[in-house]
Amino acid sequence: MKRKVSVQEIAKLANVSPATVSNALNNKPGVSESTRNRIKSIAQELGYKKTRERSKHSAIRIIIYKRSGLVVADTPFFAYLIEGLHQQCRAAKLEMLMTHITKDEGDYLNQIAEIEQDGVMGYVILATEMLDEDFALFTDLKQPVVFLDSCFPYENQDFVLINNIQGAYVAVKHLIDEGHKKIGYLQSSVFINNFGEREQGFTQALRNHNLEVDRNLWFQLEPTLDGSYRDMKEILAKGGYQLPTAFFADNDIIAFGAMSALKEFGIRIPQDVSIVGFDDMPYCEISDPKLTTIHVNKQQLGAAAVKRLVEKINNCRTTQKIAVNVDLVKRHSVMKL
Repeated sequence: MKRKVSVQEIAKLANVSPATVSNALNNKPGVSESTRNRIKSIAQELGYKKTRERSKHSAIRIIIYKRSGLVVADTPFFAYLIEGLHQQCRAAKLEMLMTHITKDEGDYLNQIAEIEQDGVMGYVILATEMLDEDFALFTDLKQPVVFLDSCFPYENQDFVLINNIQGAYVAVKHLIDEGHKKIGYLQSSVFINNFGEREQGFTQALRNHNLEVDRNLWFQLEPTLDGSYRDMKEILAKGGYQLPTAFFADNDIIAFGAMSALKEFGIRIPQDVSIVGFDDMPYCEISDPKLTTIHVNKQQLGAAAVKRLVEKINNCRTTQKIAVNVDLVKRHSVMKL
């Protein structure tokens, strides 16, 4: 009987850690191309076989796709989303395999080519950062596919996403109900489909209440904590801006960064300007002031994607767009006028 080769043996021969071997063999980021190739060569010479390959007939693969990495990052939002995927896989008695693909990494096209030969039952693809050109890379996969956290409305595929238009509309309507008429927009400088839909909800709420869509009140900020803080500080330091009585932010992270910059310039929240975010991150409860925001059930979103994929695996031939509705969470960052 042939002896089983361990990851530890490969790590010792390659003079790297077992974690590096695992990342290399599973095509995860954080390993240089030369090291990855060396590890794979050693594994092949030793006849290493991944244990999980034997269970692909009862496994699905989650593909985490990053284009910029500025939105899909190590945040509570995506941690909860992945937990929802995990929980539903366990409930369905499916093994969950995970692959990270980052555009512009040297081997990302090779990774996609390898995935096309995969033996899993289906794929959930995190499409948060995808644009049309990225989406096209994944439309020829042989097994059923569900795209999560984005939608390409003219494509005949399955999508599970947040009801972004509803969420932004509800957020802006809350500001209007509190007496605000001069409402600004803390908008991501990096476009993703979710933010595009939130813009639709923002503008529709204003128009439906006969309020002006004033783009002089739209400030574009990088969708990271440091980036939004930096960009907002630059805007405030430059001067010449108009300050609305309230802002809607594309997400909580942008709101947090902007709030820090505003406070540094002596602008009080909510006394001078109110702010509503989107996502309901855990930090909303400890920010100063606590942030009014749109609650997204991240775990439900992930679970819905797995449920839909199981339906596809079981020969459901129709395609669906599933939009998970959201709720307003009122805290302390909005003042009634």
